[in-house]
Amino acid sequence: MKAEFITSAKEPKGYPPTEFPEIAFAGRSNVGKSSMINTLLGTKKLVKVGKTPGKTRLVNFFLVADKTMLVDLPGYGFAKVSKAEKAQWGETIENYFTERKQLTACILIMDIRRDPSDDDLGMIYWLDHYNVRKVIALTKCDKLSNNQQASRLAKISKQLNLSKDNFLRFSSLTRNGKEEMWAKIDELTSD
Repeated sequence: MKAEFITSAKEPKGYPPTEFPEIAFAGRSNVGKSSMINTLLGTKKLVKVGKTPGKTRLVNFFLVADKTMLVDLPGYGFAKVSKAEKAQWGETIENYFTERKQLTACILIMDIRRDPSDDDLGMIYWLDHYNVRKVIALTKCDKLSNNQQASRLAKISKQLNLSKDNFLRFSSLTRNGKEEMWAKIDELTSD
């Protein structure tokens, strides 16, 4: 699949002047946003991945098949940076969501092994408040058995008061969920 890095930006004036529909990837620091995008694109190198939380600090734009832009956002929550820098990341994310007309939907990424954090709940509230369509991707599924995955999915959907249809299970390691994620992205960008 043809994919190319377009640009990184901190503020809206640096966003690319395109009309392609955009799918944003949001989630806590170190939850696997960059790894998910690399897996979807069939590469290990296009999006920088780090073991240290907080690797992504800017809004990164990737054009896929000359028709869809995937947008990697800075992580929220824990990261070994100053409070001032965390606040700046929050502002960077908010600017993207409020200013970007091309935004079609957000893939909100959560670790299937963890209960939703206050930051996750805040992001869901925020997306709902601004009428941004969302899909919740539960990552790191390779760490659990199928039964454990089903149990965690049931628990998380109940905690968030969302139907199980709002969730996709995903593993960057095994690539399980890759086709389902592309099907969902195609559905969201073809409206």
